[in-house]
Amino acid sequence: MPSSISPVCIYVPSDTGARSLGADAVAAALAALVGRLGIDGEIRRNGTRGLYWLEPLVEIGTGSARVAYGPVTPKDVAGLLNPDGSANRKHPRCLGNVDDLEALRLQNRLTFERLGVTRPGSLSDYRAHGGYVGLQNALALSPQDIVEAVTQSGLRGRGGAAFPTGVKWRTVLEAQGRQKYVVCNADEGDSGTFADRLVMECDPFALLEGMTIAGIATGATKGFVYIRAEYPQSIANVAEAIDTATDAGLLGDDILGSAHSFRVEVREGAGAYICGEETSLLESLEGKRGTVRFRPPLPAVKGLFGQPTVVNNVISLATVPIVLREGAEHYRDCGVGRSRGTLTIQLGGNVARGGLYEMDFGISLREVLYDLGGGTASGRPIRAVQAGGPLGALIPPKHFDTPLDYEAMQAIGGMVGHGGLVVFDDTVDLGALARFSLEFCAIESCGKCTPCRIGAVRGTEVIDRIRAGVDPDANRALLNDLCDTMIEGSLCGLGGMAPLPVKSVLTHFPEEL
Repeated sequence: MPSSISPVCIYVPSDTGARSLGADAVAAALAALVGRLGIDGEIRRNGTRGLYWLEPLVEIGTGSARVAYGPVTPKDVAGLLNPDGSANRKHPRCLGNVDDLEALRLQNRLTFERLGVTRPGSLSDYRAHGGYVGLQNALALSPQDIVEAVTQSGLRGRGGAAFPTGVKWRTVLEAQGRQKYVVCNADEGDSGTFADRLVMECDPFALLEGMTIAGIATGATKGFVYIRAEYPQSIANVAEAIDTATDAGLLGDDILGSAHSFRVEVREGAGAYICGEETSLLESLEGKRGTVRFRPPLPAVKGLFGQPTVVNNVISLATVPIVLREGAEHYRDCGVGRSRGTLTIQLGGNVARGGLYEMDFGISLREVLYDLGGGTASGRPIRAVQAGGPLGALIPPKHFDTPLDYEAMQAIGGMVGHGGLVVFDDTVDLGALARFSLEFCAIESCGKCTPCRIGAVRGTEVIDRIRAGVDPDANRALLNDLCDTMIEGSLCGLGGMAPLPVKSVLTHFPEEL
């Protein structure tokens, strides 16, 4: 017979990353333990904290605090709870109160303030932690005032171009069209990036709130979330959140009793990397093959179905609610120079403490790699870090004191991109990585422009000749010229950025070729 023990809440992450590390089995073992002890308990599947070296990270609620344990296996579960249902702080996996973890205390979580705190599908959880206050504030403003707030915040796109979000919105607001759209680019295809996935799997209402605000600000009444097919849980969670928000009057007609209407649909991508480029994505949304469009006209003027369209990625849109909730200054006061607010850093590869870190722009690469990441998992020296995905430059240790902001990274031939950092130790073959960037480009090219379509193929051939020792000096010069042609002549970022790893190896690691 169950005893009269105080109710206990046990939190186990439900995102794809934690589940791949055994979170489902841990949750099942915890449910069985609660049953055996006769405890009035609940297993809550929250989002991840993003600290993947500690996953599965179990949290046991004790009043206003949560006691953390990790990484937990099913074999560790038996001793997590005392017989009275309280958290066993003497367990070898106990990490103390989760809010006291150094990896969380060092961060400034704005976009990801609810990461790991709330349940993804719970609208009540979302609203209890500041959700939809930004939308309510937006409804009291004119479209021009909303756009001005986003502009003044300094929020920029989290893709390669880092275009100011407010400028894009103002263009759509002022454009003429019979129908306007908001399109969320959730085709997160860069290696080492997973921030978009974490929003959609752990905090999907933030994305929907941001899209709704974008619609009100620009006059758009229809939105699409274009999610890569490799993210089935993101697709399911966003679709469920759309239904929940619609039922609650937060999407659809007369949002929160206002005169504004906005609807959102999910569209599934078919696995083409090129569809992460905004015009290729629009082609795909229209049911066509994903190929790059000539610009101008820009999508903000002539986008989806030829109508004015906001195209932002997940992080940009999910950040909008806190700007409208707390004010432009709250966000702008973080960061440095023209890089305002926070950067969602995704740290992966050969690193001891990989995961998601949200930090103010301006933190140095060295601080991220060593203070946050703890150096390499292998214990060997870091040889290089690739910033900005598979098309990002390979940055040598001499540049590790460079601050992570758009202009500073550009000055050393790199880019921030989506915030992904992949770490390599001194056993890496950087020549092979340089070759891979061009081979990848050749495979994923839409084929529309010659520099990308032909240049990537010829580039891999030239690298092979260099690595085989065939006339290396002449072929190095040829490779450098070919890279410049691709950078200057390609229609989009695929051909324009694929040479960046090659150029960085030629500059910083010439012996690797």
